[in-house]
Amino acid sequence: MNTVHKGAAVAVVYVALALAGAAGTWFFNLRASGEEGSYLGNWFATSASSSAAVDVIVVALVVCVFIVAEVRRLGMPAATLVLLPLTFAVAVAFSFPAFLALRERHLRARVAA
Repeated sequence: MNTVHKGAAVAVVYVALALAGAAGTWFFNLRASGEEGSYLGNWFATSASSSAAVDVIVVALVVCVFIVAEVRRLGMPAATLVLLPLTFAVAVAFSFPAFLALRERHLRARVAA
């Protein structure tokens, strides 16, 4: 399998992971909307959830910096930056693999050109 085909396969895996990330996180987000307490307050309700919350927040910020840097470095379309707010509105588990799929597609197009 040549590099272009491997890239296409990886992009499909990224898309599948993005969809799983969106579905999985929103399943629990919707369940949480019916529970007591505030959504963000519940992130920090226990030491364990606080640790996970800080972890996710830091990773989300790193992903945003990475996306901006890669879009500029690779000359990707500015529309790709729509993933920045989606990192917080949907989930980093969605936006990061979605970005990686778009990045892979962009890199394949550059190789093919």
